[in-house]
Amino acid sequence: MRKALRGLALVWVLAAVTASAGTVRGRVQLVDKGGKPAADASDAVVWVEGPKARPRPASARVLMKDKTFVPRVVVVPVGGSVEFPNEDPVFHNVFSVSGVNRFDLDLYKRPRSGSWTFQAPGLVRVYCNIHPQMSAFVLVRDNPFWARVSADGRFAIEGVPAGDWTLRAWHERSGEASAPALVPAEGELDVPLTLDASRFKRAPHKNKFGKRYEVGDKY
Repeated sequence: MRKALRGLALVWVLAAVTASAGTVRGRVQLVDKGGKPAADASDAVVWVEGPKARPRPASARVLMKDKTFVPRVVVVPVGGSVEFPNEDPVFHNVFSVSGVNRFDLDLYKRPRSGSWTFQAPGLVRVYCNIHPQMSAFVLVRDNPFWARVSADGRFAIEGVPAGDWTLRAWHERSGEASAPALVPAEGELDVPLTLDASRFKRAPHKNKFGKRYEVGDKY
């Protein structure tokens, strides 16, 4: 009898936990110059800030090919790794100076690869110390409630714990935007967001030593 009651209580607890989560969905509008909507918003990322939940271990892969990072944007959890294989016949030197997530993989070329494990949440700007045109972004999250948006800006994040949270969106050309997200215990919450990229101008960055890049490729 006691075992049966314990089993029933466990079912009630699991049901309560399941029922205390909702889905956050919506559409991100990325606005380009002239107030026109961007044709493709798929490099935008949205996430729910606030819920405490350990994300599952995960890794990502960013190729270096034709002196370009592919893809330009990846998302990993805290403790997740990103591999940077070099598919070019020339040297690359992947690095970042983004706060506590700074790293330097030194010089290597095809077929070698390097990787880095990220231990803190935040946006990591990644560059090559040899080729200034190469840039990528690693978004490190401390919970699993995030999504890449589709080309038309739509997204859905399921299983978000009920509560009064903040929904944030980011794109390289706009930076961040946010909106309150009062997630229900069950059902869906629709949150639209606008990212303003109308004033975006690509600015040169420094190399890993904080100096300007030399003119012309060294490798």
